[in-house]
Amino acid sequence: MDRIVYDRMAAHDSTHWWYRARRDILADFLTREGHLPKDARILEIGCGTGHNLPMLAHFGTVEAIEIDPAAREIASQRLGKPVGAAPLPALTGVERGAYDLVAVLDVVEHIEDDVAALKAMAECLKPGGKILITVPAHQWLWSAHDTVNHHHRRYSKASLAKAIGAAGLKSRKLGYFNSLLFPLAAASRIAGRLTGKDDSDDSPPPKLVNTVFERIFRFERHLVGRVPLSPGVSIVTLASPA
Repeated sequence: MDRIVYDRMAAHDSTHWWYRARRDILADFLTREGHLPKDARILEIGCGTGHNLPMLAHFGTVEAIEIDPAAREIASQRLGKPVGAAPLPALTGVERGAYDLVAVLDVVEHIEDDVAALKAMAECLKPGGKILITVPAHQWLWSAHDTVNHHHRRYSKASLAKAIGAAGLKSRKLGYFNSLLFPLAAASRIAGRLTGKDDSDDSPPPKLVNTVFERIFRFERHLVGRVPLSPGVSIVTLASPA
């Protein structure tokens, strides 16, 4: 990703509505659907500045990987121990057969060979282990945000399921989220194209708007994994060896 993406993440990951609500949604989803052992060993790959690590720590002992040096330093401080630097898809040096959960949260789209990356993650799982995956949805929503984040693709539910299957995995509870705000997101992307003002700035909106968006998005914690949601900005699933 461009340097500015990590800088914005570090500046806003504790206040921006998207980060805050998404952590709560994923925590509820894991609580209901993860079925993790009490002493789960968890690996987050591509942890960025480590803003998801405290949430994941509620489910077990967490380790992490991040290839950007500055983000890795922040994540290490948050985790209280060194964060590794093994890149996908090889994950060289990462212990195989060791983890109850691997979390890749908006990471797979950064990897050119997503199937190879998913295969490597699967090798790191214990028997019965799972991979928590989130990805951006809908290729037609491609914008400057995807460009500065060095995305290779956005996914449909079908294309994500196909990559998961090609890696020898099966997906559970695969569905959209960030659906309630999807009309606004789609309108913003389309307007940006029409006006030539496609902006990659992900800074928080004004405080009141930030609060309203956070409450709307967070409400989806009651829905994700329970009912199929209409098209959303993102897709979530749990994958496990077939």
